[in-house]
Amino acid sequence: MKTLKDINTRGPKSWNKEAYKAKNEVLFEEIAAMQRIMMAEQKQSLLIVLQGMDASGKDGTVRNIFSQANPNGCRVHSFKKPTDEEFAHDFLWRVHKVTPAKGMIQVFNRSHYEDILVPSVYGYIDKKVIKKRYEQINHFESLLEANGTKILKFYLHVSKDEQLERLKERVDNPLKYWKHNDGDWDTRERWDDFMDVYESIFKTCNTPRWHIVPADRNWVKVHYIAREIHKTMKKMNFKYPGLVSERFGSKA
Repeated sequence: MKTLKDINTRGPKSWNKEAYKAKNEVLFEEIAAMQRIMMAEQKQSLLIVLQGMDASGKDGTVRNIFSQANPNGCRVHSFKKPTDEEFAHDFLWRVHKVTPAKGMIQVFNRSHYEDILVPSVYGYIDKKVIKKRYEQINHFESLLEANGTKILKFYLHVSKDEQLERLKERVDNPLKYWKHNDGDWDTRERWDDFMDVYESIFKTCNTPRWHIVPADRNWVKVHYIAREIHKTMKKMNFKYPGLVSERFGSKA
C-alpha cells in the first residue's frame, strides 16, 4: 500500500480545469436530485467523513458539493475539542448522537478520528487506550452500516507547501482573517507525527475504506469527492415511496 508521501497531492496533470468544473456542476445537480428522493424514501442514510490537515479545504468541499442540496436533508457537524460534558462520557458518545437519521446526509468536518489523532501526537492518553479506540471505531462504523447508514471516508491530501500558502493567506488577506487560528501553526510543526498517525488509521480502520483525495487544487479535490458521493448514492438506488391513503387508496 502506498504511503502518503508517495501519493500525488495535485491530481492528474492532463485534467482541464474548465472542463472538470463543468463536470462538477453536473455532479452537484444530480447529487441534489438523488438527495430529494433519499429524503422521501427515509430508509437509508449517508455519513460523509472529511479528515485532513488544517487548510486542506474541508469547509469549501461541503459548500461546493452540497450547494444545491435541500438543507432539510443535509447536516454538517464540526468536531472540536470535547466539552466538559463530552469528556465525562466515552469518546464516541458525542459522535453517535449526530449520526444521520434515515433519509439524511450527515457530513463530519473532522470526526471521531480526531480522538485517535490528537492524543496520539501529543501523548496525553495511554497507548493501550488508543489501541482500543481503533477497535471501537471499527465496531462503531460496522454498527452504523448494518443499520442502513452508508459511510464514505475522505482524507484531503494537501501538500505541506500548499498548506503554508493557504495559512499565509489567512494572515495577509483581510477577508480571510476569520479563518486564522494560531493553533494551526503549532499543528503544522508536528506535520510528520500527524502523517504517521494517519498512516496507522488508514491501515487499521479501512473498512469502510479511506479515499485519499488530491487537495492542492480545489476543483480537483471537489471532483474526486463529488464523483464518489454520486456513485455511492446511485448504488443506494433510492425510490420514491408509494401513496399510503385511506381516502384515495394505497398505491405502490
